[in-house]
Amino acid sequence: MTKIDTISGEKYTKWIGALLQRIKHSHIHTAIGVNRELIMLYWSIGRDIVEMQEHEKYGDALIYRLSEDLQREFPNAKGFSYRNLHYMKNMYLTFIQIHKNLPQPVAESTNTNLPQPVAETALDYVSLVPWGHIRYLLDKRYSPEKAFFYITQIVEHGWSRNMLLNMMATDLYESKGISINNFLQTLPPVESDYAKEIIKDPYHFDFLGLSEGYKERDLQLGLEENISRFLIELGDGFAYVGRQVKLDINGDEYYCDLLFYHLKMRRYVVVELKTGKFEPEFVSKLNLYCTAIDHMYKSEIDGDTIGLLICKEKNDLVAQWTVEKSQQPIAITRYELNKILCYENKRLTDPTSK
Repeated sequence: MTKIDTISGEKYTKWIGALLQRIKHSHIHTAIGVNRELIMLYWSIGRDIVEMQEHEKYGDALIYRLSEDLQREFPNAKGFSYRNLHYMKNMYLTFIQIHKNLPQPVAESTNTNLPQPVAETALDYVSLVPWGHIRYLLDKRYSPEKAFFYITQIVEHGWSRNMLLNMMATDLYESKGISINNFLQTLPPVESDYAKEIIKDPYHFDFLGLSEGYKERDLQLGLEENISRFLIELGDGFAYVGRQVKLDINGDEYYCDLLFYHLKMRRYVVVELKTGKFEPEFVSKLNLYCTAIDHMYKSEIDGDTIGLLICKEKNDLVAQWTVEKSQQPIAITRYELNKILCYENKRLTDPTSK
């Protein structure tokens, strides 16, 4: 007798009978593309598997037996393999605590330009995400908090599977919301939280392919030439305005490195790039640029311009003390280049490659 044969008895018979009816009523065998219904069904199957294994002391034999029974009943359905049933179980185990503990949303922001909640529980969010995306996240074995972070980002931004993989590869979870900034002091609470979320630390500029000894102008040009990649790295909502934007202030000319407009926050974002370590005087000039943009570009519906200073290195305490008294919303972050190209024997090489 195999282990599968031991999965029997009245409780299993009643459960599989009820489950078959649930699947039939969901029309999943004829409407497999209806994502929300599909995920809700998978969630309930995962929950049942966990509960049956805990209460009846069944092991993996339960999943093998269940897979056989479901595939026999629904031979044309592709979602009831042993592996897929394991994903259902893991999805439930990964998100159930967040589902229980996720707080109800606070009163909606009065700023209709900011994204509003589209769901109230973890399951509401998960059910809006394609199954293939969820499987990719489960394969990474992330913590529930990290996995759910990516779930909310997929729902908010409509990421394709390739975009999700790109964001996972850039460690978006670790880099979002940890910049040095004064947003709490300079922006309304809801906008402050959102502004912190859209700023990353560090930014990854490996796609530039810069050579050893590069200058700030090389960095600017590289980002302009790869603006599509840079916009992906910045995140959703940024629109490119220009590079070396001229600011004529009563006859004195200044040039900000890069200028963007954030479509959801309705604010201009001035980006200054520094190839060395952060110095406090950098913020003074960035403040001037932000004020100038407010006077020259800002419309009645726009919020105050945000300044973003991206350096190669920074002393976090020096940076924090520098921005604390600034009247403009300012963030200071780093960038990383894991691959630097160098010239060796008149041939361009990558010293990081083997």
